[in-house]
Amino acid sequence: MDADELHALALSRPTDALRIARDVLAGAPSDAEAAAAHHAAGVVLRDFGDIREAVVELKAAYRSIRRTPDRDREAEILATLGVALVMGGQTERGLAALDSVVPGRTGVLAGRLLIRRAWVRGALLGRYAEAIADAEQAVASLSGTGDLVWEARAFHTRAMVLLAMGVIERADEDFVRSEELFAKAGQEVEYADARSARGAAAFARGDLPAALQLLDDAQRLVEALGVLEPDMYANKCLMLLAAGLTHEALVEINGALERIEKQGGSSARHAELLLCAGLAEHAAGAFELAERRSQDAVKLFRRQQRPWWAARAELALLQTRFARGGRTAPLLRAGRRVSAVLDELDPELATEAHLLTGRIALARNDSAEAVHHLSIAARARKHGLRARGPGWLAQALLHQNSGRSRGMLVACRQGLSLIEIYVRTLGATELRALATAQGAELAAMGLRYAVDRGSGREVLDWSERWRATVLAIPPVRPQADDGLVADLAALRDLTNRMQEGRDRGPGSGHQRRERQRLESAVRQRVLATPGETGVRLDRFRIAELLDQLDGRTLVELVDLEDQLYAVVASHGEVRLRPIGPTSVATHALSHALFALRRENAKRGKRELMLDTIGARLESALLGDTMEHLGDGPIVVVPTGRLHAVPWSLLPSLRTRPTSVVPSAAAWVRAMRAEPPSVGRVVLVGGPHLSTGREEVRRLAELYPDAVVLADGKATADAVLEAIDGASLVHVAAHGTFRADSPLFSAIELDDGPLTVYDLERLKQAPYRMVLSSCSSALGGPRGADELLGLVSALVALGSAGVVASVVPVSDPATIPLMLGLHEHLRAGDGLAEALARTHVSGDDDEAAAQSFIALGA
Repeated sequence: MDADELHALALSRPTDALRIARDVLAGAPSDAEAAAAHHAAGVVLRDFGDIREAVVELKAAYRSIRRTPDRDREAEILATLGVALVMGGQTERGLAALDSVVPGRTGVLAGRLLIRRAWVRGALLGRYAEAIADAEQAVASLSGTGDLVWEARAFHTRAMVLLAMGVIERADEDFVRSEELFAKAGQEVEYADARSARGAAAFARGDLPAALQLLDDAQRLVEALGVLEPDMYANKCLMLLAAGLTHEALVEINGALERIEKQGGSSARHAELLLCAGLAEHAAGAFELAERRSQDAVKLFRRQQRPWWAARAELALLQTRFARGGRTAPLLRAGRRVSAVLDELDPELATEAHLLTGRIALARNDSAEAVHHLSIAARARKHGLRARGPGWLAQALLHQNSGRSRGMLVACRQGLSLIEIYVRTLGATELRALATAQGAELAAMGLRYAVDRGSGREVLDWSERWRATVLAIPPVRPQADDGLVADLAALRDLTNRMQEGRDRGPGSGHQRRERQRLESAVRQRVLATPGETGVRLDRFRIAELLDQLDGRTLVELVDLEDQLYAVVASHGEVRLRPIGPTSVATHALSHALFALRRENAKRGKRELMLDTIGARLESALLGDTMEHLGDGPIVVVPTGRLHAVPWSLLPSLRTRPTSVVPSAAAWVRAMRAEPPSVGRVVLVGGPHLSTGREEVRRLAELYPDAVVLADGKATADAVLEAIDGASLVHVAAHGTFRADSPLFSAIELDDGPLTVYDLERLKQAPYRMVLSSCSSALGGPRGADELLGLVSALVALGSAGVVASVVPVSDPATIPLMLGLHEHLRAGDGLAEALARTHVSGDDDEAAAQSFIALGA
């Protein structure tokens, strides 16, 4: 194997190349053979992250090649050594080596050397003008030469620099070309790098689902080859953070840090990973650790003479210090300095720096300094994808500071509209919910203005502007994917076997790991679902809401800076009423749910204490609002943190029809929904109920034409087929809520759990659904004020109404309750009316009735 073949192998199958190099060196190689072997070993060790050993090998290669007449090979080895020296923090020595070999070279050799210098100047040092000149010359030197590998590297290097400069479409074209050439040449690692880079380009143009899919593909390839690619982990960490997937970002980046620290690898790549780790810890709220990570990254970048990276890391450090309450004069001076540096190096990133500096100045009551920096940041609101969001926030803060309320509100609306466009590019419900967090501050600014004015209409308008936003966007069903269906089926089967195993003893660690793998696979497939950007949103209109209420009263709870307010809409009027501290309400809710769970578990004589707890909960949630609500039906819009209120536990609502909705707009949409033309009823009975199939059997007597799935027939496929587009579905089964991953919340069927991911495959959700299941109404708060769970999924998919429980309930107690509910439904009542009119005989069953709520219309 000649030197070029061994070098190519080092980048395509590094483990094999290292073994061959060691075998060559173990014999009696010539100087040329030793140089080739040391060179290949150095490249492999460099890419594995073991930079110190890589430098040792490359120096040995340089000594060997100098004893031969091959000056071209000598230049290439010295250039590779120069790259390794820069990666190891010896920037001046590395650049000197690269600069010494380029002059006077022509043709293919010139292209090879220019690629190395362009990569160092661009990827490591952020000197983009110099890097693009080298890259353009390299492409010209290598195109059409027949050297597929080096031609691919030339396109890849130019694409990397173009992407850093913001020329995204040209960069993507070059990445695609390099990917094709690497595939033809059999360069597996570099093919994976190109795929990863295409993910970075997709991310830069705002296509997060495609970016995550490409990064996952690349990561699988390099992990199969046993290669550590730190920049791949760093890129994925940044994308996960942009998606709001903080936990996943921490897992990725901490795993990469652990590996590179264990191997004693590249200090250049170590610094980049530390920066990403600091950003992830900041997002997780671990500010002390984030500050340490960012400080370490700043020190390394400065030592390596990498000004762009040092400024980026220092900006992250200042953002963390500000989040921890820092408002000092030195912090302001540092923000001023970093902003000036980034003005020269990265104008888009400079927007974030000026925004931060302006906010520090505002906090210090330095109005002149604040106006200066916020004005600079605000200029970016119409330029550059990355800078537009911070630009609109800066514009809103600028107007707020100067007392220009109209301008502030316009800026808030424009910023929210921009984020809304981004949310529509996402297909996965989880990503959509998480993305709404980006608009929370803008929405809060508008809401604060409305509350200060005391205008109920304006508060309702701003509350609805950024509440349950995901539900306002038509859902995107996961793409037809046999792999997703297979993974969900495997997950059901495994969970079912684990449940049976728990009945006999603890499950094995292998099964738990396999379940985690399958859950991860399902999640990754769904996260890659693309959005549908052409869909027009149906805007909320207060006038339409007031028309639809028709004798009902809507109460929308608003949480602003830990103060709870109620917006009351009825009889053509909208009023605002202050309630009290949100923390008091959440504490009262926790107490009430605990008491209700205990009451359901014991099923003994009802304790008077539950009535007292209900009265306290009513006071904390509604204050004196009930005095102004009349006596008609109530529609309640709770906040995300208060979504699981057992409303009939409140004395004033015990027998009053009460509908619970995630937003007023969602209620209006539910009222517009038309029931199916064919009234198909489906009854589902799950396994392991203490009452067996009794509930479904007795309901089948009420609905003799119903589709009944029980006694082993209630499998996921059969249930999904039956309930698709049904007018009424009743499910009597055990339910589980997964707070750690709400979309894996499930209903237990005969072949295992039916998760939210399964429900999202429905073409049309059931018009009405009764979930006689434990804790089926619970959702996991995400993003600004979004919920993920079984019920929220059904509402998003188009269900007009759902009955579900907020706590575990007793199987025997639910049977009379459900029979009464369906008798009223058959008589023509809506879900809320039917639930309110259902009175279970005996106090011991009243807790079960109070555990259920009616959601929707």
